[in-house]
Amino acid sequence: MDVAKQPYAVKWLILGALIGLAAGTSALTFYLMLRLTTYVFLNLLVGYEQPEPVGLGGSLMYVPRIERPWLIPVSTVIGAVIVAYLAGKFRESRAGLDAVIEAYHGRRRPFSNPVLHGLVNVVLSAITIGSGGSAGPEAPTGNFGGGLSYFIAERLGLNDEDRALAMIVGMGAALGAIFKAPIGGALLAAELPYRRDLEVRALYPALVASLVAYVIFCLVTGFKPYLGQVAMGAPILSMPFYVALGFVDGAVAIIYIESLDHARRLFGRLGVNDAARTAIGGLVVGLIGLVTPQVLGAGEGWMDLAIYARLSAFSSQVIPLITLLALLPLIKIISTSITLGSGEVGGVFAPGLVIGAFTGLDMGLLLHGLYPTLAPSVAPFVVVSSLAMFGAASNAPLAVMVMLLEMTNNYQVLPEAVIASAIAYLMTTWRFTVFKAQRINRRHSRHG
Repeated sequence: MDVAKQPYAVKWLILGALIGLAAGTSALTFYLMLRLTTYVFLNLLVGYEQPEPVGLGGSLMYVPRIERPWLIPVSTVIGAVIVAYLAGKFRESRAGLDAVIEAYHGRRRPFSNPVLHGLVNVVLSAITIGSGGSAGPEAPTGNFGGGLSYFIAERLGLNDEDRALAMIVGMGAALGAIFKAPIGGALLAAELPYRRDLEVRALYPALVASLVAYVIFCLVTGFKPYLGQVAMGAPILSMPFYVALGFVDGAVAIIYIESLDHARRLFGRLGVNDAARTAIGGLVVGLIGLVTPQVLGAGEGWMDLAIYARLSAFSSQVIPLITLLALLPLIKIISTSITLGSGEVGGVFAPGLVIGAFTGLDMGLLLHGLYPTLAPSVAPFVVVSSLAMFGAASNAPLAVMVMLLEMTNNYQVLPEAVIASAIAYLMTTWRFTVFKAQRINRRHSRHG
């Protein structure tokens, strides 16, 4: 059967299922690779067990314990050196999600060899994050899913338009799988290419692919929501708090974006080779991790602990608790910027969610102290802040909002989420984005 000649609905139902298989495989490949590298570097070498999201086997009873904290910088430097060496051999594989977004607008391959470089990107990112670098799982997962999907479309003889569409569908489906948020993943495929527009034709195939990928990933990891079943709500009179939270998240998003950009320029001016530059970044992040281990790795497990205000888990041998909580959003921004700016490989998505969660924890604790009846719990502040901050930073507020609500399996804070997300997004959309390959809208895309 020639898939390319089938009616639209049939063609993209078949392709969506095939892409979903590829995306689900991509998500599982990265997940298993990350577990291996985390076990080798942080568990065996450092003796540090990071918190995990509840949906991936984590526990709210988490107690931090680091047997050999002085080896944290050793772990991050070794990981950085390995990444620098491998990236020197496979230079294309350093790319983040911008590679897929740019390739989509150019209607071309994301890499010269989509399967090879997508897989190498998975390995490089797993080493970066597993050794303690502050980066996210979405870039390698999305790149591998997008690359495999492009390869499938190419083999089936599809034209350039359909290959490009298959690529962003595969990217979105892989992201939906890795975060157990299939609807949000489908929306990401449509929303991520633009700052102020949607690629509507991606929605149907992306929904099919995301659901298939989600099932494949969850058959191995379980169907529990990524952050568990979060019970939360917000009093109607607390709505002004979320207006204020939106402004705070918009400002934090801008700081995050600018910090990432400045770090890349700073490391680019060091005048040393790639290995030395990446090792320097690894050393600095490791030293930061000595003081604040909460910034090591992607850090999604800390979101659950923030949601339930498990403050005993947020400890530092140097910094008092209240100071640590206040500084964590900034320290996570700095550690992520250094990790990626120095040349290690990973995404900005998951760290962005964690930065937003830390910001929401601070706001929730402050407002609970001042107005306990209007802010009885920090949970809605953590969740809403997470989605609002990175929705603004990525210029994908709708997709990120749906993803976070899926990750918590709770839609009661949807009104608060809409308000905070809209305000934060309006603060960034005209000028700022973490994804530089985004076009303003479909008119500004080369193939409109």
